[in-house]
Amino acid sequence: MRREVAVKLYVVSLLAGALVGIVYAVIDVRSPAPPLVALVGLLGMLLGEQVVPVARRMSRGEPITAAWIASECVPRITGAPPSEPEREEHAR
Repeated sequence: MRREVAVKLYVVSLLAGALVGIVYAVIDVRSPAPPLVALVGLLGMLLGEQVVPVARRMSRGEPITAAWIASECVPRITGAPPSEPEREEHAR
């Protein structure tokens, strides 16, 4: 079941990108950024999303450890599937 959700997410993302590409072609506009620049921008977005969890943790006085970063931030940046405990937590 989990794999089906992941595949659906990728298909929807691909279709959304294709739709934007079609709109760009219809209105005769080039993509606003070369592919490498766009990918760097996406990486910046993924890294920027981690600022809020880090700030929340710091505001609670909790330490920012390498283990915490590896378990909480890296999977979100890399797109790795959540661990079993995290899946159970989101299922509730």
